[in-house]
Amino acid sequence: MFGKHYAASMITRSAENDQDRRRFLKAAGMTGLGVVGVGALGGLTAGPAAAATARPAAATAAEVSDGAVLNFALNLEYLEAEFYLHAVTGRGLADAMTTGTGTRGGVTGGRAVRFESRTVRQYAQEIAADEKDHVQFLRSALGSAAVARPAIDLRSSFTAAAQAAGLVKPGHSFDAFACEENFLLAAFLFEDVGVTAYKGAAPLISNKTYLEAAAGILAVEAYHAGNIRSQLYERRGGIQGLGLLGRDLREASVKLSNARDSLDGPSDDDQGVIDSRGNANIVPTDGNGIAYSRSPGQVLNIVYLTNKAATSGGFFPKGVNGEVNTSAGNS
Repeated sequence: MFGKHYAASMITRSAENDQDRRRFLKAAGMTGLGVVGVGALGGLTAGPAAAATARPAAATAAEVSDGAVLNFALNLEYLEAEFYLHAVTGRGLADAMTTGTGTRGGVTGGRAVRFESRTVRQYAQEIAADEKDHVQFLRSALGSAAVARPAIDLRSSFTAAAQAAGLVKPGHSFDAFACEENFLLAAFLFEDVGVTAYKGAAPLISNKTYLEAAAGILAVEAYHAGNIRSQLYERRGGIQGLGLLGRDLREASVKLSNARDSLDGPSDDDQGVIDSRGNANIVPTDGNGIAYSRSPGQVLNIVYLTNKAATSGGFFPKGVNGEVNTSAGNS
């Protein structure tokens, strides 16, 4: 969706936008492009192609402001924050953190997970706090321009993703909050997407201060992903509610990865936590040991659960708020 010419245009527009620059400096000591990496961040999931009702076409590069890109990020941070907060507290974001422009929606599904291990519980608590902080930061940076939390589905979307991956037998559902193992698989759907999105934004940022800020956010997301992937590799137990008890969680990660890969374009980049020989694959990289990238359009393909150009579906049944709202047409 965003190429170098597009990003260059946004950088130029940011330099000319004093109001945005002052707002972002007040929020975090940097300008809007300092968090362009966040604008590429996705929450992350996979599933079947979802039909969507077309809305007005996405704005062109000349029409989209830095605020629109940051609002795209805010939509995705709402998703991650709601998932992790529900898992660790049984509740989502406070109402005061969900207001803004556009239509505010509710959250379907989500409840506290009965964590069996202290380690995973603490991982989940730390990640939930980070994602909540991301929401607060972006809302502060955007001020009155911040979009409201859109409608979020944490129930049927996970089942759709598991069905697309071939993990769910007909008539079975996948409850991401049923147990610790299910939670880890659901988190796996989100985390890798954020890392690949930040990496994709890095070469588009020319200001070193902005690049440093984006690199710091990327590092946080990479730590999150590494924790989740490591835990999945260590676990070989069954998955509750899939009708496939006894399946290796590592194998399940590969199937989910393949489903996610089927949504974001023709390239075969996404990777599970084991390679083709069954060895550990905690860090998904190319042949040079470099992480791969996703564009915002590809991120929306995954969270909308479709390989087509769409403006709603999956985890966002009514779409995201803001101008950056259309997934890439990959089919």
